[in-house]
Amino acid sequence: MNEALSAALHGVVTQLAEQRRPGSSKSLAVVDFDLQRTKSRDRGDWASTAALKLAKYFETDPRELAMEIAGRLVETPGIASVEVAGPGFINVRVDSAVSGAVAKTILNAGAAFGSNDQQRGRAISLEFVSANPTGPLHIGHTRWAALGDALARLMIASGASIVREFYINDAGVQMERFGRSVLAAAKDEPTPENGYVGSYVEDLARRVVAARPDLLNLDEAEQLVVARDLAYGFQLSEIQASLTAFNVKFDVWFSERELHARTEGRPSLVDEAVDRLRAQGHVYDQDDAVWVRTTMFGDEKDRVIRRANGEYTYFAADAAYYLDKGDRGFAHKIYLLGADHHGYVHRLKALAGAAGDDPSEDIEVLIGQLVSINGARLSKRAGNIIELNDLRDWLGTDALRYWLARYPADSPLALDPDILRKRTNDNPVFYVQYAHARTRNVARNAAASGVTRDEFAPELLTHERESALLVALQEFPGIVAFAAQLREPHRVARYLEELAGLYHRWYNTCRVIPLGQGPIMTVHRSRLWLNDATGQVIRNGLDLLGVSAPERM
Repeated sequence: MNEALSAALHGVVTQLAEQRRPGSSKSLAVVDFDLQRTKSRDRGDWASTAALKLAKYFETDPRELAMEIAGRLVETPGIASVEVAGPGFINVRVDSAVSGAVAKTILNAGAAFGSNDQQRGRAISLEFVSANPTGPLHIGHTRWAALGDALARLMIASGASIVREFYINDAGVQMERFGRSVLAAAKDEPTPENGYVGSYVEDLARRVVAARPDLLNLDEAEQLVVARDLAYGFQLSEIQASLTAFNVKFDVWFSERELHARTEGRPSLVDEAVDRLRAQGHVYDQDDAVWVRTTMFGDEKDRVIRRANGEYTYFAADAAYYLDKGDRGFAHKIYLLGADHHGYVHRLKALAGAAGDDPSEDIEVLIGQLVSINGARLSKRAGNIIELNDLRDWLGTDALRYWLARYPADSPLALDPDILRKRTNDNPVFYVQYAHARTRNVARNAAASGVTRDEFAPELLTHERESALLVALQEFPGIVAFAAQLREPHRVARYLEELAGLYHRWYNTCRVIPLGQGPIMTVHRSRLWLNDATGQVIRNGLDLLGVSAPERM
């Protein structure tokens, strides 16, 4: 409805502009005429500030322009009335039959309601979590898992082709430290300096020995390789299982080792990346090292891609991985990184520029802030982190995912576990889930009482609480599109909370089942449509956040 009204408003303003100055309407776009839901239905259903914004453009008084717009807009089918308030606010009231019809639209669309085409045709690589496979996932990974997966769901709902990627940091010094730590545990020796500690290392060592009883009979170099690679596989499997239990899916698990691998005399992807950047004219040699001129693209300094000793830097792997994403058809890349990765923003954007892409269009780097949970205990296995698995067991997947998605990623977050575990309206996720369960209960009771959806008269849904609920339901596709565009899943959560509140108030006022032995009337059947449509939207919204919609609570 919002989109239709915006289009109608755009049409009216375009006509007025052409009457004044032929050809002047070309600069007016539909997106400039978005309407906002009114805070009070006394002022109608939707409001626009178009006249206030365009008065200077039209060289006229804002209120006079608003009156002129209103006089034409009211002729649009489906609009009941248009009023002008204050200095030029335009308030639109929608015909009840048109407004009510959204309930049928929702139920006909089912799980697809909310989907839109805003990002149709975009092929996007979305990388998030990407933890080192050297230990369990911690609380920071938990936040990015919830946000990244919700963002992927939003963009898919908005028409984008999304591949969710987990970059496995399985090359480099940390893997050697990891292997030595596991091997030391297998030998019942002290943890090496700068090694990994915790009972999970001992558990991995026992699994390694069980898989390779001959481990300690191998020569020392082979012991290290076997211990490292087996433990790596076990730990990666645990990470994957943790994310699956957290309702987070990845389409690609990309190993850093693949970037460095050379087969049949062919250069590695890292080798090729250096050559490709050199071909772009952004690589130079200095002090026996190979550099990328990233300062040309806003980086604070040029980056070494290959050291004087011939070893590649982490930047080389970043470059190879970025180029590989493009080779796989992803014109747009999104990176979700933790608060300790601020330095990567300019580096990655500079890399995009050096690769021949547009750093302002082809790459996004989203930085999340820290999260804490009062009373959370350090992992018994790892000792120095708060584990995802422990948090999930303690607070539940739904509560964790909802609360982590409920706040902007760039704001520090402190969660109160007492609230997350409450089964009261003080807990937003309970409040929303309870609203859904209530819609299902109403549907069950309606069926038992003989109220069915075999009749629908949207023009009867005229109660103030019904109008408010219908207007909110109409907004859902726009909320989804806007949240996807801004990369802000929290907008869906906040919308659901508002919708739940409107539904609870409607439930307390408008009956679906007649009182006592009263006759079942068309209005009751029509209200059942509205009830079920609300449940469908709540269900769709929760699914976008990776949260379940219980049938009963």
